[in-house]
Amino acid sequence: MSFSFSKVCYLLVLTASMWACKNKNAVPEMQAPPPILASEHCYSGDTPWGEGGADIYLADVKKIEPDPVESKNKAGMVWVEGGTFNMGSDGPEARPDEQPIHPVKVKGFWMDQTEVTNAQFARFVAATGYVTTAERAIDPKTLAEQLPPGTPLPSAEELAPASLVFQLAVNNGQPLGPADWWRMQKGANWQQPQGPGSSIKGKEAWPVTQVSWYDAVAYCRWAGKRLPSEAEWEWAARSGGKSNKYAWGNEAVSPKFANYFEGSFPVEQSKADQFPRCAPIKSFQSNALGLYDMAGNVWEWCADWYRNDHYKQCLALGKTSSDPQGPADSYDPEEPSTPKKVVRGGSFLCNDSYCSGYRCAARMKTSPDTGLEHTGFRCVRAAD
Repeated sequence: MSFSFSKVCYLLVLTASMWACKNKNAVPEMQAPPPILASEHCYSGDTPWGEGGADIYLADVKKIEPDPVESKNKAGMVWVEGGTFNMGSDGPEARPDEQPIHPVKVKGFWMDQTEVTNAQFARFVAATGYVTTAERAIDPKTLAEQLPPGTPLPSAEELAPASLVFQLAVNNGQPLGPADWWRMQKGANWQQPQGPGSSIKGKEAWPVTQVSWYDAVAYCRWAGKRLPSEAEWEWAARSGGKSNKYAWGNEAVSPKFANYFEGSFPVEQSKADQFPRCAPIKSFQSNALGLYDMAGNVWEWCADWYRNDHYKQCLALGKTSSDPQGPADSYDPEEPSTPKKVVRGGSFLCNDSYCSGYRCAARMKTSPDTGLEHTGFRCVRAAD
């Protein structure tokens, strides 16, 4: 799935105000990236539009203390040697926010071999009592800050705990949009990803989903890790900066390489890879560094704020960006009022006819308080 579809836009559909997501607000002036470490940037979470409702989530995140055992555990992680590479793409499938290609240097770091699993996240919740954003009612104050001025708020019933779940769209001959294949499902959360009646029982080795950026950061704090920067993520997906198009190389995508949407998106799925939704970790071959599912399966949260024009800003510096932490603020012209975080790697909903998000350079964005059925994360840790 390529289009960024947050809880905000979904609720605007419910209130017949979808066009508010498309308002032509003036593009905020770009700000220089802050001179801080990636770990600090990962945990900041401060909204670029000022203090407000996000504090509700941040307050709980900041209560999490590193687990004395987990924070020293490198089991299931691989060392990624640092280096310099050309970040982005100018290929025929590249979108404007992947351009221009620009030089980036990253230090070495440890990275999880796989996406964080249901079993791992369950241990975190059991140890801390943490409650994910999808398990909470949507805060009206938080929502109001992300909506264009004057937009009416949804009802209390529509703000009840819920999350976004995929459904095949009905081909009625009319143009289809994200509201046709996403539904806001009450009761959907990491323990029941499709809502009441679904379960993760027996799926302990599946990636945890329906987790927001705040949830991912909370887990990272407990595990003594952090989310990867967008640059670190792409460097690792390329197996240390190689110029390959995909994590596995340059051979065209097929069911032998990744879990993606086979068929006619979003109305018909062939299930050629045998996984109509998420797949267990390590179901497909790793890349050259031993990292699994760097393409497809679930999108993965990164630390960085998203700006559609950030790569232009990087190139304008006239030098190699060293360990970039992303822009200091967020701007997405598709939803100008909603700050976004970067997600990478594509998911089981990606398809060449729609987004090809499983390319190493492909970028996507989601509001940090939104959980979706096709979004998870993996962690990194700095060198000792």
